[in-house]
Amino acid sequence: MNNKSQSQDWDLVIKGRTSLFDVKFKDIWNYRDLLFLFVKRDFISFYKQTVLGPLWFFIQPIFTTFVFTFVFGNLAGISTDGLPQYLFYLSGITAWGYFSDCLNKTSTVFKDNAGIFGKVYFPRLIMPLSIVCSNLVRFGVQLLLFLLMMAYFAFKGADFHMTTGIFLFPFLIVLMAFLGLGSGLIITAITTKYKDLTFLVTFGVQLLMYGTTVIYPLSTVPEAYKKYIELNPMTGIIEAFRYAFLGKGEFTIWSIGYSTVFTIIILFLGIIIFNKTEKNFVDTI
Repeated sequence: MNNKSQSQDWDLVIKGRTSLFDVKFKDIWNYRDLLFLFVKRDFISFYKQTVLGPLWFFIQPIFTTFVFTFVFGNLAGISTDGLPQYLFYLSGITAWGYFSDCLNKTSTVFKDNAGIFGKVYFPRLIMPLSIVCSNLVRFGVQLLLFLLMMAYFAFKGADFHMTTGIFLFPFLIVLMAFLGLGSGLIITAITTKYKDLTFLVTFGVQLLMYGTTVIYPLSTVPEAYKKYIELNPMTGIIEAFRYAFLGKGEFTIWSIGYSTVFTIIILFLGIIIFNKTEKNFVDTI
């Protein structure tokens, strides 16, 4: 073997991480085409054998909004801060749905993709990132439905208006995505060893929704309990979302600042724990 072949430069060198903080964002960027393929796969496989296909993007929030309006609005008589009930509930459902979908699907990423992870090398963060991106498509469709309903009620003369908070909307999307991603990464890492947690995630997320201002405005929460509801980082995000689009909601710099700091911490912890677990999860899953 000559010296030229011994000093050959390789396109890709796979070696073990030396630090928990060695995320290799450059590798993630280099595999962006794979990210796109996973997003396409998630979108197609989920609705491939359904009769109505992507129409479920519309059916699910519409049906949920009708149920919430009937149960919480008409039967329970919960206030909606003077907003049309359909708009109030659909705004909460749209924002909460994106977060919960990111969390639920990311929380099982190790278990659902063990076969791929055990055979092929690629940056493992590509998989949860693809889930966040594919859910963004669904969120976009449901947001369109929300905007159409806003146009309908505006035509009917309902009392609501957009505010300057709309400029924060892209930032709110990032917060929802990263909060769901970080939480899901922590859970999927833990469930590789403690599989019982898988059965609690979906149920726990549903319960957590009632600790967020999805079905009631923060203004109606008694002062004794308001501080606990505000500890949920999604409360500040949903209140800001309603304030931006509908002009109602207790939006403050403190609340959105708290949600931002909480999201950064959760995402940071999630990536660290995910990186540590992915080294040997195939042996424990």
